[in-house]
Amino acid sequence: MFRRMKSDIETIFENDPAARSVFEVVLTYSGLHAIWAHRIAHWLFVRRWYTVARMISQLSRFFTGIEIHPGATIGNRLFIDHGMGVVIGETCEIGDDVVIYQGVTLGGTGKEKGKRHPTIGNNVVVSSGAKVLGSFKVGDNAIIGANSVVLREVPPNSTVVGIPGRVVKQDGKRIDRLNHTQLPDPVIDLCSNMQRRIDQLEEELARLKQEGVGIGND
Repeated sequence: MFRRMKSDIETIFENDPAARSVFEVVLTYSGLHAIWAHRIAHWLFVRRWYTVARMISQLSRFFTGIEIHPGATIGNRLFIDHGMGVVIGETCEIGDDVVIYQGVTLGGTGKEKGKRHPTIGNNVVVSSGAKVLGSFKVGDNAIIGANSVVLREVPPNSTVVGIPGRVVKQDGKRIDRLNHTQLPDPVIDLCSNMQRRIDQLEEELARLKQEGVGIGND
């Protein structure tokens, strides 16, 4: 237990240049507090002490702003930076050496039973505000961009951005260039289609009038 706690503290120093001392980290890092509380809650949860486990989880949420369901499985050396607003669902599985920033949701997409939350591989970075929703895997060494909404499986060694999330880089090679000024707008697309249809109808009406097909001559 103490070896793992030491590893958690060392992980913070490796990922956060603002960390100055062990004393400061132990007393002030809410992500560390949330992980330690989760380990207790998870230990109780797997032994079917569900209510007590949820109580510890909710107490941790109250003090840290981080909600981790006691049923979630978390690997070694998870680093939650700042952490306010982070939500991790019941059937979520997180690998080793994962970094999660504030506002991240690892959640489900409905009321289905069974596995309904994502599986996060090793060495994954989930940036601020990202939402990973559904029962699929995010591959090892993947990077989820800030505020992305990921709804399907992410290959290993890839970078995902956008709403919905799409792979823009894999194995160090760019796949697609995302232009934020040219994102699709369904309302504009609908209006454009309607305008094209109106133009076609007006042209057809004008042609029929020129041919004298009784339109407007009754």
